Amino acid sequence: MAQATARSALLGERQRQRYGLLLVALFASLAVQGAVAPSPVQQVVVSALVGGTLLFAFWAAGVSSRLLALAAALAAVAFALSIVRAATGDIGDGATRAMNAFLVALGPPAVALGVVRNLRASGEVRIESVMGVLSLYILLGMLFAFVYGAIDKLGGDPFFASEASATVSNCLYYSFTTLATVGYGDFTARSDLGHTLSVTEALVGQIYLVTVVSLIVSNLGRRGRREPDLA
Repeated sequence: MAQATARSALLGERQRQRYGLLLVALFASLAVQGAVAPSPVQQVVVSALVGGTLLFAFWAAGVSSRLLALAAALAAVAFALSIVRAATGDIGDGATRAMNAFLVALGPPAVALGVVRNLRASGEVRIESVMGVLSLYILLGMLFAFVYGAIDKLGGDPFFASEASATVSNCLYYSFTTLATVGYGDFTARSDLGHTLSVTEALVGQIYLVTVVSLIVSNLGRRGRREPDLA
């Protein structure tokens, strides 16, 4: 019994470290996207951070080595594309944003799988589960931001109304104010597709906060009920 408890504690500590690194990578990516002026170098750094975030998400979830290798390969491709764009300009900004959106989209399912595994293994809500659901929330905001940017660059027409530029920082800012339903109103989507995606993001953000996050946080430290042994 003591050995099993020690093993569970060690596993929990490792998962806390993994989700902690994932959160650090996410905040670093947000900082670079939001505060650093747009440039070819910034785009390369953003792609590197997005790829690193994907690897941390898969690592934290404890997926198989094959899936982790696949994630590393996809991250390497995205990083290579960003370097080619920065060096030659032969690849459009829309393609790199779409690739980054694809990479980020793989993160939430992996994080969700990791959280569920953690809950089942430990039988209680631990701090690593809280860090996991918060990481998933940030990944959702980043995902919509890259999608908005890709639509602007690939769709032909500006994504934002009033001729606002869909820079990486503007898309990120708009995405998280929409996800949190703050709605400052300084940026608005121009097209029906943009309106639909914005409403979808707002609904996802609110439903996720009032259900998943609130449920996890309110049950922090509580052990799940076990079925009685009828034998």
